[in-house]
Amino acid sequence: MTLTCKQLLQKHHEAWHAATVHPFLEHCKLGIIQPQQFNTWLSQDYLFVVEFTRMLARVLIAAPVHHFELLLAGLSAIKDELNWFKAKASERQISLDVPQQPTCTEYCQYMYSLGTQPYAVQATALWAIELAYNQGWQLPGAMPEPYAEFASRWGNPEFTEYVKLLEQQADEALSTASPEIEQQAEAAFLQVARLEKDFWQMAFNATQ
Repeated sequence: MTLTCKQLLQKHHEAWHAATVHPFLEHCKLGIIQPQQFNTWLSQDYLFVVEFTRMLARVLIAAPVHHFELLLAGLSAIKDELNWFKAKASERQISLDVPQQPTCTEYCQYMYSLGTQPYAVQATALWAIELAYNQGWQLPGAMPEPYAEFASRWGNPEFTEYVKLLEQQADEALSTASPEIEQQAEAAFLQVARLEKDFWQMAFNATQ
């Protein structure tokens, strides 16, 4: 049987739950997240997105031409996202010129390493990364300001549809993958799940 993204979610439900349901997000919903926690997430996530942009460019190199349109749309959206992060940091009077924390560094290094993997593995990892944010910001439900804007950015219907299309492209790539490449894609999914969980925890652990 060909591996699919849906099968990965079903098989590794607990790992995915840990990646998308976290006290950091719940505290945002309750309005009790501490400024240092949220500011740590914001600055480190900006650094993550910088490297994610490079990862997406490498995915484009490996992708078949008929996948270009969606991936280019994703790259175009990231330009706006990077500027948005800068605006939010300015509003909160925090600097984005900060060192990567070890958890962020590990995630960024992993994204870089994906550039040597087969396209099916890269496509699976890309879908998982985007789905983690899509679901992570949706699952808690409505959030109070100022966190509602953040939840809307990754939980809105347009982004949800983009993630569904990424899933279709990953499934297409997996449909012709060898068993070895399927195993690599499954390992990538689990690695993304762990790194997402750790990233939330990194921000949640931040103290003054």
